[in-house]
Amino acid sequence: TVDYLTPVVDDPYQFGAIAVANSLSDIYAMGARPLFALNVIGFHTKDLSIEILAEIMKGGADKALEAGIEIIGGHSVDDHEPKYGLSVTGLIKPEEAILNSTARPRDVLFLTKPLGVGIITTAIKRGMASAAAIERVTEVMSLLNRDAAEVMAATGVSACTDVTGFGLLGHLLEMTSSSGVGARLNSNSVPVMQAARDLIELDTSTVPSGTRNNLDYVAALVDFDPAIDEQERLILADAQTSGGLLISCPPEKAGRLEENLRKAGAITAARIGVMKTEDEDGRIEVTP
Repeated sequence: TVDYLTPVVDDPYQFGAIAVANSLSDIYAMGARPLFALNVIGFHTKDLSIEILAEIMKGGADKALEAGIEIIGGHSVDDHEPKYGLSVTGLIKPEEAILNSTARPRDVLFLTKPLGVGIITTAIKRGMASAAAIERVTEVMSLLNRDAAEVMAATGVSACTDVTGFGLLGHLLEMTSSSGVGARLNSNSVPVMQAARDLIELDTSTVPSGTRNNLDYVAALVDFDPAIDEQERLILADAQTSGGLLISCPPEKAGRLEENLRKAGAITAARIGVMKTEDEDGRIEVTP
């Protein structure tokens, strides 16, 4: 798999770590084990110092070592807008791969990281985010999905995807429509960083255009309870960077999955809804 980012935080070391965590996420979402990676870099040394690039790469290398892999090479291009990420090679037996298209009716839905990344990182770009908000969103984005993936694979689940640019609703709709089941999402159960709520209440300009596009995209197949206001709808569609895993788990295994996710540490193990009956369109009902 391959993925790369433009900067989402100001600190180059932390940007490197976040980019690597994000790049590894697709491997983890399938229940696979990463083996090694290659750097993918866009940078212009006449705009920014080579020391900044060194810090980006150091942050990435340290995060890769945390994941237990080596970065064995890579490629760079001259680019005025900095970009960094990885091409990752992972390993899994095909029959053991966890797909996003195999959810089943009555499955319990879990989310392993809180939402709000897109709103907070937009606020960072506009100089509106507090130091505490920056620290929290950096912690969330740089957290590897490795531990959650290991627990998920050991438990045995129906389906999984990572929540990234299309937001929670977009990735859930991808799962429901490809699996042929509907879903009920409980909005109050979805973990959200408080700073994101505070920022969107203060100034809706912190909502990225990608988030608004996400909400427009899913509108035809998502039925919102009238009690859920526009701000909450935007949060559920917020475009994430290095988001958590969205797991569809058989109901008889849900308790064990939840317990083991929490034991794994530093993971938000939130039950956020259920898969309903078979539904060719994969419609999503969102309740308070």
